[in-house]
Amino acid sequence: MDAMSPAGHPARMGARDNEGEFEAARLTVRLGAIAANYGTYRRVAGACAVAAVVKADGYGLGAAKVAPALAQAGCDTFFVARLEEGIALRPLVPEARIFVLDGAMPSAVPALIRFCLTPVLNNLAQIAAWSAAGAGTGGLDAVLHVDTGMNRLGLPPEELAILADERDRRLAGVNVVLVMSHLACADEPGNRMNQQQLSRFRQALAMLPPAPASLAASHGTMLSPDYHFDLVRPGVALYGADPQKPEGRADRSAPNLMQTAAVLTARVLQLRRIDLGESVGYAATFHAKRPSMIATIALGYADGIPRALSNKGVVAIGGARVPVVGRVSMDLMTLDVSDLSTPPQLGDAVELMGDSISLGEVAERAGTNEYEILTRLRRVPKSYEA
Repeated sequence: MDAMSPAGHPARMGARDNEGEFEAARLTVRLGAIAANYGTYRRVAGACAVAAVVKADGYGLGAAKVAPALAQAGCDTFFVARLEEGIALRPLVPEARIFVLDGAMPSAVPALIRFCLTPVLNNLAQIAAWSAAGAGTGGLDAVLHVDTGMNRLGLPPEELAILADERDRRLAGVNVVLVMSHLACADEPGNRMNQQQLSRFRQALAMLPPAPASLAASHGTMLSPDYHFDLVRPGVALYGADPQKPEGRADRSAPNLMQTAAVLTARVLQLRRIDLGESVGYAATFHAKRPSMIATIALGYADGIPRALSNKGVVAIGGARVPVVGRVSMDLMTLDVSDLSTPPQLGDAVELMGDSISLGEVAERAGTNEYEILTRLRRVPKSYEA
């Protein structure tokens, strides 16, 4: 076998030459696609308002860039998970409503008020803390989160009953601007739990003071208008995930309604020929069944690539699909490029996710979901396209 690594090969993936920086991998974020996906939700939702979920740093794509692009597209309501996410977001969208899903722990109340953040109140203790803060102020805006079956955050049935019986006292100082819940199985259109949660949500709304309501996120919005209420809040679909699984479509060949918003590429660092029977990577999990050409690229699990893609993943080189062979390691992946009519050269770009390999396919091959794939890509340098 012989290694092939000619020195001085020209860069082929857009290195930052003015900085003298070798860019081994890149996550290209298409802000225009994210804005277009938001527009698709506005069309689907009709008269219903559309918020955007930008938690986890805009699902890993960079909230500092994503949120202003969404605001320019007309979004005026954002959801984050953590208090610190809301604080960071506030100067980027100064006029927008920002809802914090973690709620109002007593220690968080001063910062929520200072940065004009609206908590999603998840239990009676949080309601009490926010009510106390709003006493004598004319009331502080808040969201009430009702648990309809997820059994994570949100008012459980017993606390909802107490609140309904004592709502005048317990909600003193609280302006309820939204009542929300969250669907557990919205990505399974035929799952009976969707209808069950819809029924429970309607029952909860009847027990609480009149307020706008929100049940559906990315997938739930696509179930039917019955789930829309007053506000839908897409998240992962804005970033390119398919909100209608193939089994939920009348036409299984129908394309994803969402535009591709993230393209992950890496450079070929080395090419080598190996003989029949030779192994590749840690633990020698791949053995060549023929003389083969192996390409090594600059992405690994430290960049967020699931180790589960070892010997399962596929990538694209010039639009042609090639398999991942051997184990995904911390910084590197290896590919069998033997069947390409034109072998790649050092520095050539390899697409791991984007126009040729969809986000959904990557998630399926890794045995996970699109959310995890996107939010793991922390180390990869990002560039942004309008």
